Amino acid sequence: MKPGRDDSRTGKTIRDGMGQACDCSCAKALDLVITNAVIVDWTGIYKADIGVSGGIIVGIGKAGNPDVMDSVHPNLVIGSSTEVIAGEKLIVTAGAVDAHVHYICPQQVTEALAVGTTTMIGGGTGPSAGTNATTCTSSPFYIKAMLAATDGLPMNFAFTGKGNDSGRSAMEDIIRAGAAGLKLHEDWGTTPAAISNCLDVGDDYDVQVNIHTDTLNESGFVESTIEAFGGRTIHTYHTEGAGGGHAPDIIVVCGLDNVLPSSTNPTRPFTKNTLDEHLDMLMVCHHLDKCIPEDIAFAESRIRAETVAAEDVLHDSGAISMISSDSQAMGRVGEVVSRTWRTASKLRSLRGPLTELGDNEECDNGRVKRYISKYTINPAITHGISTYIGSVEVGKLADLVLWKPENFGAKPEMVLKGGVIAWAQMGDANASIPTVQPTYGRPMWGSFPSSAALTSIAFVSKASIVSGTIARYNLSKQIKPVFGCRSVKKTDMKWNDKLPKMFVDPESYEVYADGELADIEPATSLPLGREYNFF
Repeated sequence: MKPGRDDSRTGKTIRDGMGQACDCSCAKALDLVITNAVIVDWTGIYKADIGVSGGIIVGIGKAGNPDVMDSVHPNLVIGSSTEVIAGEKLIVTAGAVDAHVHYICPQQVTEALAVGTTTMIGGGTGPSAGTNATTCTSSPFYIKAMLAATDGLPMNFAFTGKGNDSGRSAMEDIIRAGAAGLKLHEDWGTTPAAISNCLDVGDDYDVQVNIHTDTLNESGFVESTIEAFGGRTIHTYHTEGAGGGHAPDIIVVCGLDNVLPSSTNPTRPFTKNTLDEHLDMLMVCHHLDKCIPEDIAFAESRIRAETVAAEDVLHDSGAISMISSDSQAMGRVGEVVSRTWRTASKLRSLRGPLTELGDNEECDNGRVKRYISKYTINPAITHGISTYIGSVEVGKLADLVLWKPENFGAKPEMVLKGGVIAWAQMGDANASIPTVQPTYGRPMWGSFPSSAALTSIAFVSKASIVSGTIARYNLSKQIKPVFGCRSVKKTDMKWNDKLPKMFVDPESYEVYADGELADIEPATSLPLGREYNFF
């Protein structure tokens, strides 16, 4: 080979009778092969070809022509009907699952897709006071309207109904209408009675219950909320508390096996600017008034340097299992992935390798698997959809994100939705080649409504499918039921299943995990910043 030649792209071996099988029917050949990709997933970090048929991952291994090549996987036969994406020098991950979305505006979908998010879970109806503050799609009418509104968007969706009710009928109605979960929020009154009743309904219909607890401790303290849980499974949003929750000690729920804890991304990671920006965010999102002293006191009670610092440490130790956005409601929908890796980078630089996971100065694969699990497989498990999405595994929807290593975590090279390219870095459309500047992320064929409907899923309750309600909506998207939500435990969280004994000092707000102070300095600089988006 000549010096400077790109060895990975020489050959053109996918030719008839060579890497491509002769006279191979479309039924036997792949629709798509991604060649020689480095796969980064909770299951491992390795190099392989990925085969896709009918929008589903059907094989991972060696693809090609079994007539002339050894060890070709039987499900990875390349024929003349096979499209090829060159995965050489690229990283492939599963699409991100954002499990805390306020559906305030449809433009969120574009922002999310552009950074590799392919599934959104949450609630809302638009920029109403209720949706700006809480993730609740509040009635059967709005569930139907939101499922219709999102039917042609290149994203998997799930909607959560309001869980703040000491009776059952409204919650049952919303689940039967298609809600895939319920949301308890302090702005609607998260009392012990409402918590217990909502969990009863969630158990009966096998949907997940999400909670934003009582910051002001109006109806009880964190101990009251834990008692209301009664050992039942629940997903705690922004578990540190700056996004909301019992002040100052909601973070202690990280030590409970029935609690599935997540963070929202404004506190990821703890930096010198974190505390200052949160006050203004909180006043706007929760309908507060800076002229009212009680509102200011409420806001300040939620923002504590000590617990935000502890959140960094608990993520790195695997005690907090997920990261989500809290989109436009104290969170940034386009920064779930980047802030996850900023957190990983900060903790790597300050705490060193995670030797308990087998890492060393030359290898951080354990930490990589821990952090990628936080926005892929773990939210999928939590919400009963991991059979369909959340990882690079055979049998799952081919929601795949391809990255150049130098842009990993910041700017995807390509986003596949159900095996169809929905977003990609693309140059001038009038140019003679596709790489002419300006090159930036743009929607591709898979992002347009009819294609998006074919390659995306609406996740709903099983009850809404069995009753025939969903069929009457005449949706174009694939419809899949959530299931197994109520049996999930913290120990099911991949690479993030630690159950430390937690304590928060009520005077100093210092956080202790297994008797050790969980503390770290705020970052003064972070990777994956503005320089990654100079085009």
